[in-house]
Amino acid sequence: MPGPVPKPAAQRRRRNAVPASVVLPAGGRPGNAPPWPLGEQAPGESGAWRSVWSLPQAVQWERLGMTRTVARYVRAMVRSEAADAPASLMAEARQLEDRLGLTPMAMLRLRWEISDEDAVAEPSLVVVKPDRWNRQSG
Repeated sequence: MPGPVPKPAAQRRRRNAVPASVVLPAGGRPGNAPPWPLGEQAPGESGAWRSVWSLPQAVQWERLGMTRTVARYVRAMVRSEAADAPASLMAEARQLEDRLGLTPMAMLRLRWEISDEDAVAEPSLVVVKPDRWNRQSG
């Protein structure tokens, strides 16, 4: 007894396909930081701005056009480090850290990896196969 008619190739999809990670260069983003987008900088923001734009994650921020989001993070981070900063500001900085891939868990969620080399690979599709398909004959 024959089974159902196979779907056309354009309608087929792999349910076990996992998008590969984006590999970021271990050496960080080369070049100068982009111009500060939020008007005048407060004390401490200029150094922090240059510092975050040299991180490996900055390669993706640049690709995604996240300059203003990174600027908001820098502003919140610098202000939250003051002795009299409210806890809500610290929470905002932590949330932005998470969105920008600045913690190990955030990098896992975003599927970002830092390479051992400075070469950056483009993301591709990785198919995860169950062990039963990897049997060796003989």
